[in-house]
Amino acid sequence: MTLAAATELATASNENLANISNTLIYSAMAVYTLAFFAYITEWLFGSRSKVARTAAALTAKDGAAKAQRPAVAVKSTGGTAVLERPKVVVRSAAGARDVPDGPGAHGGDEKGDLYGRIAVSLSVLGFLLALGGVIARAASVQRAPWGNMYEFNITFSTVAVGVYLLLLALKKNVRWLGLFLTTTVLLDLGLAVTVLYTASDQLVPALHSYWLYIHVSTAIFCGAVFYVGAVGTLLYLFKDSYENKLASGGKPGRFATSVLERLPASASLDKFSYRINAAVFPLWTFTIIAGAIWAESAWGRYWGWDPKETWSFITWVAYACYLHARSTAGWKGRKAAYIALIAFGCWLFNYYGVNIFVSGKHSYSGV
Repeated sequence: MTLAAATELATASNENLANISNTLIYSAMAVYTLAFFAYITEWLFGSRSKVARTAAALTAKDGAAKAQRPAVAVKSTGGTAVLERPKVVVRSAAGARDVPDGPGAHGGDEKGDLYGRIAVSLSVLGFLLALGGVIARAASVQRAPWGNMYEFNITFSTVAVGVYLLLLALKKNVRWLGLFLTTTVLLDLGLAVTVLYTASDQLVPALHSYWLYIHVSTAIFCGAVFYVGAVGTLLYLFKDSYENKLASGGKPGRFATSVLERLPASASLDKFSYRINAAVFPLWTFTIIAGAIWAESAWGRYWGWDPKETWSFITWVAYACYLHARSTAGWKGRKAAYIALIAFGCWLFNYYGVNIFVSGKHSYSGV
């Protein structure tokens, strides 16, 4: 076989692998869509459930406590009545209320729970198909499949689902995350196959390094975990407002009650988000250090304040501020949660904004 014939055969083989990758990614999107509807059905059955609600338990407990204690406590000292100073409840302190976790999206309904398990099974199948698509893409380009935004997107969404399934395998109460996860994964993959799609191609010489496997893989994993933490933080803010309204005697709307009462308590969501972000923060630190070492190997300097480098550092500072705020009494709870969302916003801008709208040394990867 001549060299030209061998090259032509290799090119055809790579094109076939690229087509297989695309087929698997589209198949994963179809399965994720079915999982999305299964999660929706789980929530719908849960909204019709007759089980006791977290809101009812909180209202009953709060009402009983009010009935048992006097409005003003009076202490007699000799012949003088002294009014005791009322206790002040700080709303920004996470976990101040003893509220049980909700029953989950299924709300205790057997059919709802069945659809939830079906949704998880579909999520597993979608994950396997997407993972196959990523591997086929790597085989078609004969390198790590993280050379452009399209490849980064399909890998990122796959890892995000993998993190969710890993938490489920570890018996963590996170099935409530499924609907939010599949929604954003479908949006991410839809953006990847339409706007960000890039045909298989080789990398520029600067990227031919083993640091590509180390630096980019950790960046993708950190982003996926930060995403899970951000969803937990956002839901914490909604659940905390819901609990505050109930505790103050308010009556939330029917839709808010139906959805939020089935989620874990705000204290549980707050703790979940904090543990997720705290666990992955050291790896994000390593990601930045690994990028600096790779930059020295590729460009002859460890740090040059390239837009990607700058926003990676800004993201690191934002998450460091969040972790510090969590250890400061006046900044726990909602204030710290706002910082966490700002930090994830920095990560998102570093992911999309810098790559698409800002030119720099990282722009050669293309969209």
